[in-house]
Amino acid sequence: MKKCLRCTKQATLHITELKSGKSVSVHLCEQCAKDYLSTVEVGGIPDDIDDPLSIGGVGSIESDTPEEREQACPHCGMTFKLFRSQGRLGCPNCYELFHNQLIPILESIHHGETQHVGKFPPKVSDDRRQHYELIRLKNELKSAIDDERYELAARLRDQIQTIESDSPSPESTS
Repeated sequence: MKKCLRCTKQATLHITELKSGKSVSVHLCEQCAKDYLSTVEVGGIPDDIDDPLSIGGVGSIESDTPEEREQACPHCGMTFKLFRSQGRLGCPNCYELFHNQLIPILESIHHGETQHVGKFPPKVSDDRRQHYELIRLKNELKSAIDDERYELAARLRDQIQTIESDSPSPESTS
């Protein structure tokens, strides 16, 4: 389920409006939907409204200023407004440039999560799963050390040691 784009509740109403020939999707909880629908006139979103979620004063998912929304990536020229219309970023640097604007979108799509965890094929053995978990933890440990986050690094080190002491390594079982 998607999260409401105005608050943190679960979205129960999914509205798709056509504005200037473009499709605008709005996902809202029951209360925010009532507020939204009471302010939108018959005929849809007014053409002079750039952000349908700013209608009614509840707030927008984009808390940045218009200048930040129009900021362009120096590598590919992508703007956040262009991303919103196309649905894809122009290059890897866009992820960092538009980080603050992307987080609320990712949270609404992925039930509050912003980090991809990945999936395993259904027939992967427990030993293989532990091996992948060790690789993931070791990568996180390296990143924590690089970022000088030593408390996190210590916890990760302890998790790695626990997994390594509880099971044989996948290489020795091959």
